[in-house]
Amino acid sequence: MNRFWSSVVHTLTPYVPGEQPKQTDLIKLNTNENPYPPSPRALQAMVAEAADTLRLYPDPNAERLKQAIADFYRVMPAQVFVGNGSDEVLAHTFMALLKHERPLLFPDISYSFYPVYCGLYGIDFTRVPLTDQFEIDPADYRIANGGIIFPNPNAPTGRLLPLAAVRAILDANPDSVVVVDEAYVDFGGESAIGLVNDYPNLLVIQTLSKSRSLAGLRVGFAVGDTSLIEALERVKNSFNSYPLDRIAQVGAVAAIEDKAYFERTCQQVMDTRGRLTERLTELGFQVLPSAANFLFVSHPAWDAEKLAARLRERSIIVRHFRQPRIDQFLRISIGTDGEMDALCQALMEILA
Repeated sequence: MNRFWSSVVHTLTPYVPGEQPKQTDLIKLNTNENPYPPSPRALQAMVAEAADTLRLYPDPNAERLKQAIADFYRVMPAQVFVGNGSDEVLAHTFMALLKHERPLLFPDISYSFYPVYCGLYGIDFTRVPLTDQFEIDPADYRIANGGIIFPNPNAPTGRLLPLAAVRAILDANPDSVVVVDEAYVDFGGESAIGLVNDYPNLLVIQTLSKSRSLAGLRVGFAVGDTSLIEALERVKNSFNSYPLDRIAQVGAVAAIEDKAYFERTCQQVMDTRGRLTERLTELGFQVLPSAANFLFVSHPAWDAEKLAARLRERSIIVRHFRQPRIDQFLRISIGTDGEMDALCQALMEILA
């Protein structure tokens, strides 16, 4: 049937998400989902919204949600854009702000959706190698470009770029849009949203999937100069005027307003990450410093793919990437303390 495909479809290499297995008795540590439930206030708000009003369209501009995000980060609602998960926000960003004559720059080890968007929209790009320690070096981004994007903390490495280094990249590229993808920033980083009023070329993208336990709701947002937000709105309203349904909007507002629950669960994840780092180090693993809700680890005596297979035999799923430089690493999502105990017990048995 591919004779009916458009010419662009033949050239696409789609993104492959982490496995979502059908089995329910697995310890699932492969997709960086939060081990704790969403805010009870968010759940209550969503249940209340499941009513007769669902026959009506949602607010196409999600004004209440934009106001909640603006209040949380102390910006103006006109500086906020919302979408159906941060992946949609990213997709609109690639089309609206990153499609230029010069190539887009992003790290060679990074979120693997970036080259997929480039293929979809016909954007030239250059992969900038991370250092030998898997860090982003701001000096490497002082070359001609049509835009820059990177996750911070980076994925899948988990390494954090300090805000001073983000500033260095911005200062060196005043004529390019710099996109900081902060899906994991709430687990130990400082958001670059505080810099948006100093840099009209800065766009910061976040998601409610990770730190607010709402991966199943699909809500993402961007914060930046009003001119950048206007570009995103123009693309969004040329694609889908109603990306966020009524339930998603009220659930997201309640989750953002429940700051105490958000801070408590983030701290729990960080505490568990610290304990797991110590235990894996004792087992002989190399563990990269992480400011995310996952660890990126390797073991000098074990092939990573084989180790992942042995864990799967014990009903534990972790993520292995078959790509250069990192094919001997595993990405392990932070679960509950009980799940981390089971992981470490399984690793002790395998390594023995």
